Amino acid sequence: MTKHLILASSSPRRQELLHQVKIPFTIRKPNVDESQVKTTDPFEKVKQLAIRKGHNLQLENKDEVLLSSDTVVSYKKDIFEKPKNKEEAYQMISTLSGNIHEVFTAVMIRSSDDEFIFVESTNVEFWPLREEEINWYISTNEPYDKAGAYGIQQTGAMFVKQVIGDYYNVVGLPISRVVRELRRFSVYPEA
Repeated sequence: MTKHLILASSSPRRQELLHQVKIPFTIRKPNVDESQVKTTDPFEKVKQLAIRKGHNLQLENKDEVLLSSDTVVSYKKDIFEKPKNKEEAYQMISTLSGNIHEVFTAVMIRSSDDEFIFVESTNVEFWPLREEEINWYISTNEPYDKAGAYGIQQTGAMFVKQVIGDYYNVVGLPISRVVRELRRFSVYPEA
C-alpha cells in the first residue's frame, strides 16, 4: 500500500523538486527555533535541525510518512546561513569567490514505525568574482532566503565554476537519493 508524504517545509525549492519527480505530498510547516541548535559543526547542525523539524510535527495516521530537511553552506567549517542584510550577503559571496565550499543537506524520513536520517555533501567552486558582480547580485532579492546567500538554480548560477557531487543537494534536497529512500517507506512517484 502506498503511503502519503508530508513535507515538513515551506521551501519552494523542495516543493519544486518533489513535483519534478512526481511524488505527491502535503505541506505541514514545523515550528522550530533554529537558534536553539548551538553546534558549529555543519554536518551536525543540519542533522540536528532536520531531526528537530521532523519531530516537531505529529503523524496523524499510519499512512503518513514525514520528510524534513535542512541545508547549510560551509566554508572552512564556518557555517553560512541565510544573510540578514546586504553586508552579510556581500561578506558571504566575497568569501566564496574563487574558492570551493561545501553544501550539506540533512534529510529525515519518519513513519509511525521507522525513522531514517542521512546527510549529503556537495562541493561547489565559485569563479573569482568582481566587486561589481557581487554588488549587483546583492541588490536583487535573491540572496536573502538562501543559505550561503546564493541560489544555484537562479541567477547565482553565474558564479558557479563547477559542482562536485549532487547538484540538487545544493538546491536544497538530494532528490534522487530521497526517491530511493522513500521506497523503503512505501512512498512512490505517481504513475
